[in-house]
Amino acid sequence: MAGSNQTPYYTPTSKPSSATLPFSSWKKLNPYYSLAAVTFLCCACYYAGYLQHSSVGLRVLTTSTIASTTNCFSSQNNTSITTSRVSSTSSSSPLDFRTHHAADDGGAVAPDDAVKIYPPCDVKFSEYTPCEDQKRSLKFKRDRLIYRERHCPEKNELLKCRIPAPYGYKNPFKWPLSRDLAWYANVPHKELTVEKAVQNWIRFEGDRFKFPGGGTMFPNGADAYIDDIGKLINLKDGSIRTAIDTGCGVASWGAYLLSRNILAMSFAPRDTHEAQVQFALERGVPALIGVIASKRLPYPSRAFDMAHCSRCLIPWGEYDGTYLIEVDRVLRPGGYWILSGPPINWRKHWKGWERTREDLNAEQTKIEQVAKSLCWKKFVEKDDIAIWQKPYNHLQCKESRKMSRNPPMCPAQDPDKAWYTEIETCLTPLPEVSSEDRVAGGQLEKWPKRLHAIPPRISRGTVEGITADTFKKDSQLWKRRMSYYKTVNNQLGQPGRYRNLLDMNANLGGFAANLVDDPVWVMNIVPVEAKVNTLGVIYERGLIGTYQSWCEAMSTYPRTYDLIHGDSVFTLYEDRCEMEDILLEMDRILRPEGSVIIRDDVDILVKVKRIADGLNWDSQIVDHEDGPMEREKLLFAVKSYWTAPATQESKIY
Repeated sequence: MAGSNQTPYYTPTSKPSSATLPFSSWKKLNPYYSLAAVTFLCCACYYAGYLQHSSVGLRVLTTSTIASTTNCFSSQNNTSITTSRVSSTSSSSPLDFRTHHAADDGGAVAPDDAVKIYPPCDVKFSEYTPCEDQKRSLKFKRDRLIYRERHCPEKNELLKCRIPAPYGYKNPFKWPLSRDLAWYANVPHKELTVEKAVQNWIRFEGDRFKFPGGGTMFPNGADAYIDDIGKLINLKDGSIRTAIDTGCGVASWGAYLLSRNILAMSFAPRDTHEAQVQFALERGVPALIGVIASKRLPYPSRAFDMAHCSRCLIPWGEYDGTYLIEVDRVLRPGGYWILSGPPINWRKHWKGWERTREDLNAEQTKIEQVAKSLCWKKFVEKDDIAIWQKPYNHLQCKESRKMSRNPPMCPAQDPDKAWYTEIETCLTPLPEVSSEDRVAGGQLEKWPKRLHAIPPRISRGTVEGITADTFKKDSQLWKRRMSYYKTVNNQLGQPGRYRNLLDMNANLGGFAANLVDDPVWVMNIVPVEAKVNTLGVIYERGLIGTYQSWCEAMSTYPRTYDLIHGDSVFTLYEDRCEMEDILLEMDRILRPEGSVIIRDDVDILVKVKRIADGLNWDSQIVDHEDGPMEREKLLFAVKSYWTAPATQESKIY
């Protein structure tokens, strides 16, 4: 392990030692002796460095090693790092990535003049979701559910404190047990157990919740319901990998698809069904807070192989079919839209739904008309399930629409632009094809070949600056990086330690691709400020993700993720927003005893570490996987375990 007594690296400004021969003495030596001596010294130094990094393994950077390393670089990048700046980096003890449920310390941090301390927030903020704050939402129009969209606080409203976990918080059950169980203390809400009691969504038993897998339209359980879908379309051959569930409830549909190698992005608004998305995340199932309203969903075009709505209460036929038009944008050519619940099979259920036959018949007629205008074909309707299929291309669609142009084809636009972008009541045109048997945008490989095959967006040259060769090199790079990560944090290789992962700047999805065989899932973020929009590539690989600006909060609950990874995030946002606000958001969405991996320039990481110390994270900066001469370093951290103090109500359970 590197320490303060380590021989510093040679720098042009270092002074010669007393043992160094004067230059005039060297001139007198035979040049062959000089050459031999220099060669010997070079080899000895190289061998010493090799031993240091191969035998010791992880090299933790202390005050002296950071200072000496930065001196090796050009003067324009050389930054003077004082002892006070990096005093907190001097610990060389390895991080403990295991969970311990440490005794509650109230989040206290020892005072340190060099570190700004971030105090705990009030307990009332324990479930704070800044951009879906219920009080703020009341200021916006209720028409089309606009008040439930993202509405973020102004800069002067941002909290500068750490969100507390509720009293008694425990680490979630390990996957796959977490699919069926969650601790009451982690999500202390019983509303759904009463409101959805007869629908078998969730039960409260003792100190935990149980999820029987039921749903409003699948009383026999999500597994049996998915089996019914599987009798109508093929869920086993790898052609369906990514799915989206609108109005997901507690995400049982997505939870039971995982055993079929289908990865669903589930979302629902933060509404009167308290904590439904929070329950989904606590179960270890991908989910976000979201709603189809006036803005596009934060996903690229042609992202999902399958879209699903089970009594999601979205008025699909209203507003000129706006919501189905948005589903069409994110649905892959040849993809399926599945609808169960009103108005499907209304002849059987109309009395139980407390609606008239005429009303339900009119609703289904509108949906059928909108689907037809989008050139979808009715694939099948059986019992309570109806399925439509999007065309593989728009050749026939354009011909058939010469007479009826409602909705019109959208003019030239970027169909992948989806961050605060208005939904348009026009049909997103598919990429051109040469014949009717061609798939618009390119044919995808079936899963799992899809993961490592060259994505069509890259092979077709539609992603600026990224080629097939770039993709292959990136895949090799992340294979090496993940191997290094696991030597630093050996818990990454331990099944069950982590379940929900977040990659803050995913690029081509290499981080997630190298974890696909582990019992984890990764939310891949492509920042809207990124130079190249690669989220479409990520979906073509069979992975999931969303757009996000890290100058704002994420649409998720506190304590969502077990591990957060950030590659060059702070370089990307250096002149855009405050570093402390990004780290406070990371702290909000990270579980107690969750882990962080940040890679960035050494000067930036020193600043990050100082803020991390103020957040009471245990952190260390270590060398790049290619050695100490790289300016890029890595910060590994673990968030401390602490909770809000006990209240009278929390002591009851």
